[in-house]
Amino acid sequence: MLVAIAVPLRTFPTIGGTGTQPAVTFQTLQTSQTAALVLDDVGFTRGGRTIIGTLSLRVEREHRWLVLGANGSGKTTLLRIAALYEHPSTGTVDVLGERLGRTDVRTLRRRIGYASSALASQLRSELSAIDVVKTAKYAALEPWWHRYDADDVIRATACLARMGVGELGVRTFGTLSSGEQQRVLLARTLMNDPAVVLLDEPAAQLDIAGREQLVGALADLAADRAAPPFVLVTHHVDEVPPGMTHALLLRAGSSIAQGPIDEVLSSESLSECFGLPLVLERRADGRLSAWSRR
Repeated sequence: MLVAIAVPLRTFPTIGGTGTQPAVTFQTLQTSQTAALVLDDVGFTRGGRTIIGTLSLRVEREHRWLVLGANGSGKTTLLRIAALYEHPSTGTVDVLGERLGRTDVRTLRRRIGYASSALASQLRSELSAIDVVKTAKYAALEPWWHRYDADDVIRATACLARMGVGELGVRTFGTLSSGEQQRVLLARTLMNDPAVVLLDEPAAQLDIAGREQLVGALADLAADRAAPPFVLVTHHVDEVPPGMTHALLLRAGSSIAQGPIDEVLSSESLSECFGLPLVLERRADGRLSAWSRR
């Protein structure tokens, strides 16, 4: 039996133009004065090797953080700690005032929108885009693990539309292009009205078209004052959308610069971060470019 679901609509800008799309709303941080995410003196050691030295990070409601560093600098480990998939060797992690280790981690994870290549590889290619998004309600990978109702489908549809892929809801995940898959995964991060969204190199392996569509979606999210704060990890400055407010530059697991992005991200700090003389350009459209000095 087919069930008709009424989806509330509004006019909302999407990638490539405007159109009538389901509205996605965010309520978690509207009345909260608590920081969305706090990492305090976090360190991580594995097999006797220090992967992250002592780092602190405070993500407030209006923040859009960029975490930049070379391969092996500790970016992904830091994000996995923030997403509560790794316990730090030292220090504490708080999400909306709830501390890792003192709260059911399964419940706490639902307050975090998290997207990574590792997560994408765990999703069955036969799942529909709607199922990929709605299963985030329980931080699950399969729709048959839990029960879902019409409101969940409405929310998932709205999240897909917010990322400009609302028309792909019934398509199976495996038939989507890499760029479409990444935007579906971004939509998944918004399903639970999260306190914070964590994105681990979402533009990796995308072609230019896919990258630019993704950057456009992230720029729209960054500009939406009602949207949750987010942390974007990358090692390519050309993947950074306009609207980022803060930056953390990592090298060998240590912070070499941290704070408001216009103050800490420069040719000098970028050169130190990557161990190579680099020139950083801020373009008129808010995008970044970098190249080696010769």
